[in-house]
Amino acid sequence: MEKEVKKFNKKAQVTIFIIIAIMIVVLVVLVYIFYPKLKSSLGFEEKNPSEFMKDCIEDKLMEATEKLSLQGGSIDPEHYIIYNNEKIEYLCYTGEYYKKCIMQQPMLKKHIEKEIKNEIRGEVKTCFEQMEKGYEKQGYDVNLNPGDFEIELLPKRIAVNFNNSLNLKKADSKNYDSISVGLNNNLYELISIANSILNMEAHYGDSETTIYMNYYHDLKVEKNKQSEGSTIYILTDRNNQNKFQFASRSVAWPPGI
Repeated sequence: MEKEVKKFNKKAQVTIFIIIAIMIVVLVVLVYIFYPKLKSSLGFEEKNPSEFMKDCIEDKLMEATEKLSLQGGSIDPEHYIIYNNEKIEYLCYTGEYYKKCIMQQPMLKKHIEKEIKNEIRGEVKTCFEQMEKGYEKQGYDVNLNPGDFEIELLPKRIAVNFNNSLNLKKADSKNYDSISVGLNNNLYELISIANSILNMEAHYGDSETTIYMNYYHDLKVEKNKQSEGSTIYILTDRNNQNKFQFASRSVAWPPGI
């Protein structure tokens, strides 16, 4: 009987240790997930301006990039086709039969940079205001000179460069004349491939997409022909699932031919 009691006690102790270990693991995971948000809710965390702006605008920047990537490069497409309940903009189009399409956004990269800029402008203004108030609460004398900002699509990243200058004074003085944010994203590469496809559509009335997948092994190119003559292109990076999709209508044939 005594042996059974001891055996039971050992099992109970092991069970308690296992429960404690699981609770510790869960607590560590919760801290990892929620600690950054908890810190921001409790008060301003002192960072350099570029770090603060990155944390502040990153979600909005990603949201804008994903939205326009699924809609042919525009936040609010004007000339589009509905495909899978999404508005996909025509980047090369003709309304006639047998005719080759005309490029609708010949400066696609610049157009997308402008779209992103307009979409995050309000967030940028709010973030600078929060940063200024945060430094003031930390006891700094803050001199923030307002300026515009630019979006630049670069290989494997999106850069946001601010023309604001910031001077902070407390025990010493800190000057920041260059504030910038970078987001890892390969939209630049997807747009380059889209432009190549669009040039073929405009010059030849169609495109051969297998050459891109033969050359870029991580790229998936879908070419979906529609009954009225349009084509939906979906470019997908197999590594990160980033997409860019757009529409074209070139050398369309009348129904029944």
